[in-house]
Amino acid sequence: MDHGFRFIWKSLIDTRRLLWIMVLTFAAVLLVQFFELPRDSVLSSLLSAGKVAFFGKRNFPDKGLSSNFGTVGNITDTNTIQEITNSAKNLNLTKEGFEENEGKYDRSKVDCFLNKNASMDKEFTSVNTGCSLRDSVGKCRDFEHTISSRNVTEKNDTSPGNIQTQYVSSTPGQNESSGSASECLLAFSSPNPVSPTKLDSVTPVISVEPNSSPVLKMPPEDNISMVNNTSSMTPSPSHGRSEMPKLASVTISKMNELLLQSHSLPSSTPPQWISTGDKELLHAKSEIENASSIDYDSGLYEPLYRNVFMFKRSYDLMDKMLRIYIYKEGEKPIFHESILEGIYASEGWFLKLLESSKQFVTEDPKEAHLFYIPFSSRLLELTLYVRHSHSRKNLIAYIQNYVEMLIQKYPFWNRTNGEDHFLAACHDWAPAETRGRMLSCLRALCNADINTGFVIGKDVSLPTVNVRSAKNPLKDIGGEPAIKRPVLAFFAGYMHGRARPTLLKYWGKDPDMRIFDRLPHVKGNKNYIEHMKSSKYCICARGFAVHSPRVVESIFFECVPVIISDNYVPPFFEVLNWESFAIFVLEKDIPNLKSILLSIPDEKYLEMLNGVKQVQKHFLWHAEPVEYDLFHMTLHSVWYNRVFRLNFA
Repeated sequence: MDHGFRFIWKSLIDTRRLLWIMVLTFAAVLLVQFFELPRDSVLSSLLSAGKVAFFGKRNFPDKGLSSNFGTVGNITDTNTIQEITNSAKNLNLTKEGFEENEGKYDRSKVDCFLNKNASMDKEFTSVNTGCSLRDSVGKCRDFEHTISSRNVTEKNDTSPGNIQTQYVSSTPGQNESSGSASECLLAFSSPNPVSPTKLDSVTPVISVEPNSSPVLKMPPEDNISMVNNTSSMTPSPSHGRSEMPKLASVTISKMNELLLQSHSLPSSTPPQWISTGDKELLHAKSEIENASSIDYDSGLYEPLYRNVFMFKRSYDLMDKMLRIYIYKEGEKPIFHESILEGIYASEGWFLKLLESSKQFVTEDPKEAHLFYIPFSSRLLELTLYVRHSHSRKNLIAYIQNYVEMLIQKYPFWNRTNGEDHFLAACHDWAPAETRGRMLSCLRALCNADINTGFVIGKDVSLPTVNVRSAKNPLKDIGGEPAIKRPVLAFFAGYMHGRARPTLLKYWGKDPDMRIFDRLPHVKGNKNYIEHMKSSKYCICARGFAVHSPRVVESIFFECVPVIISDNYVPPFFEVLNWESFAIFVLEKDIPNLKSILLSIPDEKYLEMLNGVKQVQKHFLWHAEPVEYDLFHMTLHSVWYNRVFRLNFA
């Protein structure tokens, strides 16, 4: 009897131990899931039961929506949200909606979208969203974000995938040039990302094909963590990201050779049939090649251009002839939506201005010389990137699915294998997102890196412009005369990448140079701007990516740019003679930077400074486009490359 009692008691104790172990294990799993795993984790199903978290406070039933081209998850949709949006298919964050549901949401987070609304001029209506977003310890963070839309979360029932909404802060100080201006952002995470179409995986290697630029062939970047070296971004997939492997540098002189090769021997695929537009482009090519001094425009400063006569003739023909068809397909915000502020603004301004253009846009695709894919790489990231997933597979798949849909629906792509199609994308990830079939397109990219597949003579280097005010993009433009520029060279920025720490190591204490890792923040970023305006040379050193807003900022503030970014193809390379107004220094030559700058004669410096002032008009955004501005120059480079790649052989 006593033995039986002890046996039962021991069994009970063992059972209790087992239960405690199970409880502790389950709690540990939940903690790991909460802090480390992406939302598409299988573990999520243990608690969700068909529900998803809204603002991290409440759970609501999950209700999916259909997609025209690829499902990317499940959208949050509830009766409570219906009260706010009046539609289960449109998540529309409005002030009135949230006031009606006072107490049902975390107001400190909701205020992120409701605190500040402002309408812009008639051309650019936007929402300025200021916020007071409190983190887990109650700290308040302020953000700024401008989008050219009344409701940045507007989703129609045909929008790709189903979307869960959460607020996140941008990584602080990612853009040194804009001070502490961060954003209040919506990050949309996809619980069930669509599997991407398979891409060939190859060992990274430089291959140089005849008549083309060196191309780094890389495996799909599905799990490569990427960190932007700029402001207005969501938290990076990885905080310890390294750069691309250091490969042989392509010098500016080698780039010039590659451009000449590309234009002398067209390498595009002959079209399946020759259209009227093709014949017009062939005629334009002949006219451009035979341009002479009769085409000269006294308003153009000749040293800035490779051939000012060819540029002028080409520009005039584009202005007269070019017709573009814009695909109507694609739902907002990824398509037909524009962010007009921050360092990704160039893609937004271009999209906005082109879609409103009556001169260049045609409704008849049979008249078109070019076909435009109207997507935003920045909004693609904000909408679909799954935080902490370290994966862009769903972003790549989404764009690929969209292109496949166009190919199936229309005959235009197949006629030229997409070589008369083009896009404009400014996010660091755009080269990866536009691989596969889209490699044949004319790609206008801010991240114009030969190492990641940028093709000189086909792709266009889009300027990275940090627009601080969409209402006044030309604010603070201009600089001091040469006599009032006592500082030899200036740089301030975060010490990420390989070039910047080296720059600080060698020149951070030099009395003739102002090389900083950070500058104290002053309202309006005046401290940074004044340093640029009072320096002879402005250092444009790469971060993780090759492109930097400093190149255009130098031109804005009339400071001769010194570009330290191996394999970066500078903007409008097809027509501009960059060596007439900028200095190119290889990263390995940073220890010799001061002697390189001091070796430049004063006369040469003054010529370059004049070139900077003259080229400035090519890097300005205007609400109403003007001749030779950034909108026209981007369009011209796309046109120019298409004309010279045309191949009827």
